[in-house]
Amino acid sequence: MAGPRVIPIRAATVAAPDGGRQHWRRRAQAAFFVLFVLAPVFDLLRYDLVAGHAWLLGFEWHAGLEDFSAGRIDAAGAVGRVIGRVLLPILAVGAVLIGVAWRWGRLYCGWLCPHFSVVETINTLMRRATGRPSVWESRPLPPREPDGRAVRYDRRWWWVTVPLAVGFAFVWAVVLLTYLLPPFQVYGHLLAGAPTRNELIFIAAGTLVLAAEFLFARHLFCRYACAVGLFQSLAWMGNKSALVVGFERERAADCASCYSACDHVCPMRLKPRNIKRAMFTCTQCAQCVSACATTQAGNPGGPLLQWVAGAAARHNEAAFAAPKPERKGQ
Repeated sequence: MAGPRVIPIRAATVAAPDGGRQHWRRRAQAAFFVLFVLAPVFDLLRYDLVAGHAWLLGFEWHAGLEDFSAGRIDAAGAVGRVIGRVLLPILAVGAVLIGVAWRWGRLYCGWLCPHFSVVETINTLMRRATGRPSVWESRPLPPREPDGRAVRYDRRWWWVTVPLAVGFAFVWAVVLLTYLLPPFQVYGHLLAGAPTRNELIFIAAGTLVLAAEFLFARHLFCRYACAVGLFQSLAWMGNKSALVVGFERERAADCASCYSACDHVCPMRLKPRNIKRAMFTCTQCAQCVSACATTQAGNPGGPLLQWVAGAAARHNEAAFAAPKPERKGQ
């Protein structure tokens, strides 16, 4: 007689409250960081100071000025080549970036930028070491994650934070150098322990400057000094229907059950429940939206923060501009 049939039970997969948005965002950041490092190696994008020309998608990219130097074209022809082969491609890439920002905001910053991924990583480590995401924060963050997990602060994390910041700075300095010099030359000299004088100066200076920026001013750079981010923000602010973090203001009382997790997780140190113009440097990382989805997972009305666009984005801004009702007795 056959024994009872055994039916294997698979472990249930618990879906993230935000639908896995942050999981996919981190994957996109990691993939783009790898692309940032390897692009010069495979000649996808770099300018070779030794050869005197650029590389694009594996092909040599010349401005065409060698024909002018050889007398084969006149000055007008040289200007035309510079415009057609240099300025127009740069403007086309810029137009795509601005077009994306016009509709969706600083998606490049929050989802791809290799600098912003370093910002978030060091923020997390610094919070472990001090309870604050940066040395300029006046108050420590609550000792728990949006999902309720406790975060223990321990100054020994400085032994991880500082070396990692310096390590990131060194990697950045070396990678930036490979965008200007042949990558195999740079890496070959480093592996042999014999970089040239100019290579050593560039890497040392770059590591020093970037380490200071990563440790003390990383999100300040994103907010006030990054030209790529600034132009994206200006385009985004010009479109009232663009993607924005919307807040259901009429349900603001539900925030009493939360400890303002959306404010605490923002890597740019913004207040997500504010008006759009106060969110000028928002990178659309949606960490605030994910935090709200986590803390309000048991709320029948759902989260109070979510991405909105079009008419909903215009309504969200109008709701903030509407005057608050007067209290009785006033």
